[in-house]
Parts: sequence; C-alpha cells; structure tokens
Amino acid sequence: MIRPSEALRLIHIAWVLVRHGLDDIILATHLFRFVRFLRYLTPWFFLKSRRGPRGARIRAALEDLGPVFVKFGQMLSTRRDLLPNDIADELTKLQDRVPPFPGSQARELVEKSLGQSIAEAYSSFDDEPFASASIAQVHGAVLPDGTAVVVKVLRPAIDRVIRRDVALLYRIAELAESYWKEGRRLRPLEVVEEYETTVFDELDMTREAANAAQLRRNFSDTDILYVPEIYWSHTRRNVLTIERISGTPVSDIESLRNQGIDMRQLAHRGVEIFFTQVFRHNFFHADMHPGNIFVTPQGNYIAVDFGIMGSLTASDQRYLAENFIAFFRRDYRRVAELHVESGWVPGETRVNEFEAAIRTVCEPIFGRPLKEISFGLFLLSLFQTARRFDMEVQPQLILLQKTLLNIEGLGRQLYPDLDLWETAKPFLEQWMQDQVGVKAFARGLKENVPRWAEILPQLPGELHDLVQRANAGKLEVQWKSDELKKIRREIRDGNQRTYIAIVGGTLIISAAVLLGLDGYAAKMIWDAPVLTWIAGGIGGLLFLAAWPGRGGD
Repeated sequence: MIRPSEALRLIHIAWVLVRHGLDDIILATHLFRFVRFLRYLTPWFFLKSRRGPRGARIRAALEDLGPVFVKFGQMLSTRRDLLPNDIADELTKLQDRVPPFPGSQARELVEKSLGQSIAEAYSSFDDEPFASASIAQVHGAVLPDGTAVVVKVLRPAIDRVIRRDVALLYRIAELAESYWKEGRRLRPLEVVEEYETTVFDELDMTREAANAAQLRRNFSDTDILYVPEIYWSHTRRNVLTIERISGTPVSDIESLRNQGIDMRQLAHRGVEIFFTQVFRHNFFHADMHPGNIFVTPQGNYIAVDFGIMGSLTASDQRYLAENFIAFFRRDYRRVAELHVESGWVPGETRVNEFEAAIRTVCEPIFGRPLKEISFGLFLLSLFQTARRFDMEVQPQLILLQKTLLNIEGLGRQLYPDLDLWETAKPFLEQWMQDQVGVKAFARGLKENVPRWAEILPQLPGELHDLVQRANAGKLEVQWKSDELKKIRREIRDGNQRTYIAIVGGTLIISAAVLLGLDGYAAKMIWDAPVLTWIAGGIGGLLFLAAWPGRGGD
C-alpha cells in the first residue's frame, strides 16, 4: 500500500511530467485512458515548448525531479540497447546541476565520520566546494604533513532520499510494465534494478577508495595512467580523502594543443588503457567520461572518480575478444556461433538466421573507411539485433559498451583520424595467443603445480584406502549407462580385475603427471623422481595383472 508521503511524491512526479509535455506517457497507459480528454484543457498543451523533441522534454523533466532522477537518467543513457537513439542522445547531455550544501555542514559530517575535529584531521579545509554532484561534493584540504588532498563528502541523508526515490521508481516501473504498450519491451524493472545496484555502490566511499587502490596497483609499472593515492586514515564510508591532482581536463582540446601534446599519441594511449584494463587486468573504470579524465603536461592520463568499476568473467573476455576479431574478418557465422556458445542467446537459436541478421548489420559498416568504423556503435547494433533473438540483458557488457563509447568518442575528439581497429587489433590478437597458446599452457601449469604438490603426496595413501575398500566390498559407485551397469554386475560377481585396472591406470597417470613437472615441482614434492618410478612401476604391474588372460583368468 502506498504511504501518504509516497503518494505526494508520485503526484509531484506526475505534475512535472505533465508540465514538460510528457502527459502522453502517463495518459497512454490503460489506467488513465478514461481521462485523456483532460489534456486538452491544460494551458501548456498549446505552448510551443511542449512540441519540442521528446528526448529534450524527458531530460528537462529528470533535471526538475532532482539529483536521484538525474543520476537515473545518466545511467539510462547507457542502455542504448533499450532506448530509441533520440532519447539516449538527449540523456547523455544530463549533467549534475545540484547546488552545494553548506560548508559548515560538510565540516560536521567529516568530523563525525573521522571522530576528530577538522583542525586535528587537516591543517586547512576549504568550506567552499569546488565541485558539487548529485551524490557528493568535493572540498580542497591539506593534511597535517602538508599534502594537498581533496575530501569527497556524501550529501547528508542522501541514502534516505535515494531509497525513497528508488522505491518510487520501482512503482513507476511496475505501472509502466503493466499498462504501457512499450513497457515489457523496455523492461523497466530490470533497468531500475541495475540503477539501484549502481547508485548504492556509489554511496560507499570505502568501496570507491578500494577501487582506486586496485586500479593504482594495476598501473604501478607504467606512467600512461596515473591514479591518485588514497589516504585511508582519513577515509570512511561517507568521507573519501584522496591525493589532489593537477592536470588539464581532457575536453580542453585547445589547451592541450597549446601545450604541444601529441594528440595522436594521446588518443592511442586512451585506447591502450581501455583494452589493458578490460583484457589484461579485468578491472576497468566504467565511468570514463571527459569530466573524470585529466592530462599531465607530459601527455599522460589521470583518472578520478572510481565509484563505478566493471569486470568480465574469463569466458566473457574470451568471447568478446573473439567477437571483435571475427567481426573485422567479416566472419559473421563465427560471431553468431560465439553468441550461442557464450549463452548470450538461447542454444536453440538458428545460427544461419542469426548469421544473416548480423551480416545485415555489419556489411554497411564495411562500406566506409576502416578508420570510420565505430566499435561502440558496432556493439550497440549487434546487441540490438541480438535482442530480436532473445538475447538476455548482460549488465557487464552494458558497462563495457558504455565505457567503450566514452573512450572511442574521446579518442576521435582528440584525433579525428583515430583508427581504433589499428590500435586494438594487435592487442586483441596477442591477448588471444596468450590465452590459448603455449604461454597459456605453461602459465596454467605453473599456477596448478602448488595445488598438485599438496594433492600428490596424499595420493598413494588414498589409493591404498581405495584398494582396501574395494577388496572389502565397501566401494560404491553410481553408474548411468548400460555398459557401466554391465561392468558393475561383473564387479558384484567378484571379478576384482576391474578394480586392479582402475588403480593401475591411476598410478600410471600420476606417474605421467609427475614426469611432466619441472624442477619447480621437484623442489616442492619430496623426491619427485622416486615417486615417479614407484607410481609408474606399481601401476604397470597392476595394469598387466588385470589384463584379460592374466591374473588367473
């Protein structure tokens, strides 16, 4: 049941939508069809402003509804697989236009969180914030040791405000899914669920600090991306203290050129950073819009704002890399097969039909110069096509698509002739070789040797127990096929040859594994060569004993 406060908020939301000429969204539902005639009695129905583009009207309504809805609109703009392009384009223009809360209130929040006064925690603290967003605002400060920092402070009671409005978003989504003709196709409940996860993650400053620390470690051996240092002693759940950086906003193209920065190299480094994060580190900054990126005088990147990070499963990484490679080889059948193999589309999908649909999307792209091909738009078109084949929403791929669109758009802004494929192809091909080649085998062997070293010394004792239980008739195995049932009958009849063959074969395999291990394993396993010959010898004797015509048969 809707509480009075929720009802008032819903009325306010409806009023804002109507005022921005979005009454067609409300009145298009079955619930309000009987009062549609009232729209013609409203004074703004005949105003020119209401006849503006629907995307612009939606954007203006979200701005009027406040920071939570602005943030929701920003997230929604990344779901181009669900939205018409005109609405998605307008939502990308949403900016945080939130007035700051008083500096005195920020001081109180910081002191309460840190458990000490501002004077004890910082040698100076600027009451006037230099940035104010929907979730938090940022103040300049200096630590007692003279280190310049910025202090990010969550808005007071923002979690309560967000919980209230997220609950309302769920109510609206339920109504839209039930009564709006486009509701089921756009899956508003899933969108709100995704937003809820994202926005509540951003409410934990310690989580953002941990993200920053991880990203900083990942790029500690290179200077192409700098991540500011976190000061954990001055960081709590609603307060983040981080190194203050200085650099040129990446969107200030003129200033970058005046500094003599190589724009082509800068664009290529941006692509390199993206693919390094996604495929090498599997931990990528998923909010890399121009406002979060700065450039040093040396032409290196600085990243800020680490509230939203993304990662992929190993299988998603591999399938995505193979998709890119197959796409640029025009191997559309392989692209279709990869979608089925990965489980992104149902297993019963007809590959031939899916291949034809993908070809229809991709061929027009190849009619243009390679440098004009957009990875981001390709992914968008591919996902939209796949939706027709019941492709399930893949949240991790949506974050990736959003990041790729940001990086690609930024790269082309810096250097219009950027050929993303020229930069990405060698990286992807090398990554694929590392995953499936000899290096991958050696790496897997090295990673598994310690585990094998723990297991193998126990193997003789476990095999002895297995033989003892077999001889005592206490070994129970569940068989499925008719052939295995036949073997079980033979075992029940007292034929122990099968047991002996199993044990012998196991010992032979163990010997082969030990023989294949290098000196590293020999150091970890006591006298590995001796174990090898003992296991192999016993296994061979047992296997020969079990051979038909031997062992008393």
